Amino acid sequence: MNEPTDFGPDRPVLLRGGTVLPMDDAHSVLPGTDVLVVGDRIAEVGPGLPAPDGAVVVDATGGIVMPGMIDTHRHMWQTAMRGYGADWTLTQYFVWYYLEYGKLWRPEDVHAGNLLAAIEAIDAGVTTVVDWSHGLRTVDHADAAVDALQAVPGRFVLAYGNIQAPPAEWTGAPEFRDFIGRRITGDDMLGFQIAFDVTGDPAFPEKPAFEVARDLGVPVTTHAGVWGATSDDGIRLMYENGFMTPETVYVHAASLSADSYHRIAATGGSISVSTESEQSAGQGYPPTWAIRAHDIPVSLSMDTSVWWSGDLFSAMRTTLGADRSREHMEAHTKGETVTHCSLRADQVVDWATRGGARAIGRGDDLGSIEAGRKADIVLIKNDASPVSFPLLNPYGHVAFQAQRGDVHTVLVNGRVVKHEHRLVGVDLAAARREVERTVEYLRSTMGEEAWQKGMNPDIPETKILDNPYTYTDYHSSSTRSR
Repeated sequence: MNEPTDFGPDRPVLLRGGTVLPMDDAHSVLPGTDVLVVGDRIAEVGPGLPAPDGAVVVDATGGIVMPGMIDTHRHMWQTAMRGYGADWTLTQYFVWYYLEYGKLWRPEDVHAGNLLAAIEAIDAGVTTVVDWSHGLRTVDHADAAVDALQAVPGRFVLAYGNIQAPPAEWTGAPEFRDFIGRRITGDDMLGFQIAFDVTGDPAFPEKPAFEVARDLGVPVTTHAGVWGATSDDGIRLMYENGFMTPETVYVHAASLSADSYHRIAATGGSISVSTESEQSAGQGYPPTWAIRAHDIPVSLSMDTSVWWSGDLFSAMRTTLGADRSREHMEAHTKGETVTHCSLRADQVVDWATRGGARAIGRGDDLGSIEAGRKADIVLIKNDASPVSFPLLNPYGHVAFQAQRGDVHTVLVNGRVVKHEHRLVGVDLAAARREVERTVEYLRSTMGEEAWQKGMNPDIPETKILDNPYTYTDYHSSSTRSR
């Protein structure tokens, strides 16, 4: 095994000879191109760049160099329960977390989930994650969440939420303001949002929380258009009260009317699409087919590892599949045939990078590869994989062929955090021990019967349709034919 490379804090990094996807407006492809990183910035992009003295040179030949991906909605605190709810519906998720067992989480359990989620993000080339942290029952839980995020060399946005109390209550508490003053200090690596949902109650009880966000100058992220939970009424109330802004991120937005999409488009907000979640849990059909028609900015997200994968390769792949499936289905109902795909591979790669940067207000320095930008960069290269070649359509390769195991090198803020498929400066064993303690605590507290029942919900009875073509004497006929 090769000795680990010394990535000192002052050493430039030169990614040599890769196919660069700069994520510009033209969605250019730059073969045989170098990317030089000095400090926390991209210093130069071009072919044949000279390596500065002491630079680490990474051979990117045969690989794809692209901006770090950005996930705009992930419940990181739930990652210690990875895969537990694989067979849940959204109703079962709500009951389990909101009503029954979400209140069991201690600060150390939030820390364990956030720590593991943060590590798995950078491992998959997701250099920025919005931690949609709605398990913050107390400020101690919030401190634990931030402690975990700051222990990992990634870029994060804490979206502070609390599903166990009304938004007006916890946003108005003095300890909430105190937390912001102590922990949200303008650190470039830790952004801040306020996360809560709007029920559509005509009394608009969420109004004080919006006023707090406006007073603090903080964006709001909200689960909108979730079937049976949040509807057009919530969007209307936000609009009528002047709380729809360009900084607002609407998560899912999968069961809204055209009127709501018009309101979002008119006020400049963006939609975070979690296709794996929407197509499995039941928020509504993944909405890219509808929101494209309204020219609403899109970003991608993974939602929660209690169900689904934690990488944006899956998000890009499933989003393309769902959008195209809907397009074909709509055409077939009219007796027509789709001859050209409307949603293209380069568009979902854009959503996974530039789209996320714009959604979190970092469109000026994240999400693309050009001189002067922050050096959040991913090299996709796997010489041991037969899927790594031929590299004919780089955007199509990222969207349909690549996976987390192909992530060779990752830089965040100019720091190498993964190289030659191995994490750098991350104590994975310590994260494992934390998660094991959390799982043991939750399982023992719930009791084995409740634990198993939660993980294995009842299977609805399936009625087999009567078949008019059944051969009543099929078996006897088959016997005679032999």
